[in-house]
Amino acid sequence: MSIERASALLASARSALFITGAGVSAASGIPTYRGIGGLYSEKATDEGIAIEEALSGEMFQRRPEVTWKYVHQIERACRGARLNAAHAAIARIERRLARCWVLTQNVDGFHRGAGSTNVIDIHGDLHRILCTRCPYEAHVDDYAELARCPACAAVLRPDVVLFGEMLPLEKVEILRRELARGFDVVVSIGTSSLFPYITRPVLEAAHSGVPTIEINPALTAISTAVSVRLPMLAVEALEGILSRIEPAS
Repeated sequence: MSIERASALLASARSALFITGAGVSAASGIPTYRGIGGLYSEKATDEGIAIEEALSGEMFQRRPEVTWKYVHQIERACRGARLNAAHAAIARIERRLARCWVLTQNVDGFHRGAGSTNVIDIHGDLHRILCTRCPYEAHVDDYAELARCPACAAVLRPDVVLFGEMLPLEKVEILRRELARGFDVVVSIGTSSLFPYITRPVLEAAHSGVPTIEINPALTAISTAVSVRLPMLAVEALEGILSRIEPAS
């Protein structure tokens, strides 16, 4: 079985890179922007524009109140969500490895909450708030009491990459550094693999003969390149792998 092969690869590895997307947080009830069950799957925003435009860096510069309106909607939809067994399983597997990194597109902060220590949250963290004018920053559980900057009264923003903005250079450099060191296995979980910086680590590992694993119910751009493909949900697959490499005593 493929899950047996995936378990064996992780059990024998000393280092691993986990690349995670929305599918890892799906069991926590985190909605997506688009797709089945997405917040904006069949309609434009109230302003008659696409959600991607409303949540763009350009819109935030011109009309921050529009961007904040939909950031608030997304935050409210996620409020009360908690990390799930997939996040916990990755953190448990990490503790077995000499070196492990998590590259995530998710902005919910659940990987760190589960105990993963080396996390590259390439799109940021929805709970970290920055001032657009002064050095003020804060970590918030939700946006219920959020207003203007308490230090200078300027507009605040979430520490996330809005559409059209550049990825944070320091996180890109960490990723480059760790990829240069190499990994024994690269695991892609719950991501549609649309961005080059998400697909490239898997494809380059596969090209170099490094074992690669994909966990995703749907086919993606990397599905034919990986060593092992598990057409499963993240929680089901990761709990299955964990049970095989860390059997109950």
